[in-house]
Amino acid sequence: MKKYKKILLMTGLLSLVFLLSACGTGEVSASSSGVWDRYVVYYFGQAIKGLSFGNVGIGIILFTIIIRIILMPLMHFQTKSMRKTQELQPKIKALQEKYSTRDQETQQKLQEETKKLYAENNVSPYAGCLPLLVQMPVMMALYQAILRIPELRSGHFLWLNLSQSDPYFILPILAAIFTFASSYLSSMSQLESNASLKIMNFAMPVMIFVMALNLASGLSLYWVISNAFQVVQTLLINNPFKIRREREEAARQIRERERALQKAKHPKKKKKK
Repeated sequence: MKKYKKILLMTGLLSLVFLLSACGTGEVSASSSGVWDRYVVYYFGQAIKGLSFGNVGIGIILFTIIIRIILMPLMHFQTKSMRKTQELQPKIKALQEKYSTRDQETQQKLQEETKKLYAENNVSPYAGCLPLLVQMPVMMALYQAILRIPELRSGHFLWLNLSQSDPYFILPILAAIFTFASSYLSSMSQLESNASLKIMNFAMPVMIFVMALNLASGLSLYWVISNAFQVVQTLLINNPFKIRREREEAARQIRERERALQKAKHPKKKKKK
């Protein structure tokens, strides 16, 4: 069950978008009451309008890029935390082998030792969920701003009515592709793959695609730009191809040192003439 906890958590968070997006259908304005409507949805709408330059779609794109730039330190923290967690996997496996008995006392000891190992290395196994937790309110506020602020609700961009789903399914397909590319590139830097990670790589794009088919295209536009930004950010900051080359080079150097050590321990005897 443990390997499916992250999947269930992300599924629940995405489902929360539907639940909270439905909590309010009236128009939002400067006279709206409630913290969420007046100080979150309203000001999101104002920010988008301020960045629109005559087109709401441009406002959503610029707003998304700004949000992603603001989130970059958090994403960088997530990346470093994930790499530290990956490096600890051999030690965690050793603990699992050491405490392999399924009785309650042994399993409790395993949990304690695992927590201790994380603490000693300043690693949080849940840090990877932080960016998602931050993005959820952004997505919900953006969705409600598009649907509940008249100027945004009537907005158009290219072939899109931003308050309705994409009639040609172009944005849902792009959102799914960039979501897959983002998650796949991140998984490439893993030391070893696992079943839950592989499931997430394919489940998340499918979920995004299905949701984008039914939600406002303004939100789909946000997903496309956001995940495209994430792909570029990953290639620049946490390039999995570079990480793989570095690991291969490090492994090669270790092998060379081991061979040199073996030669030093067992030098070849010179043949007598």
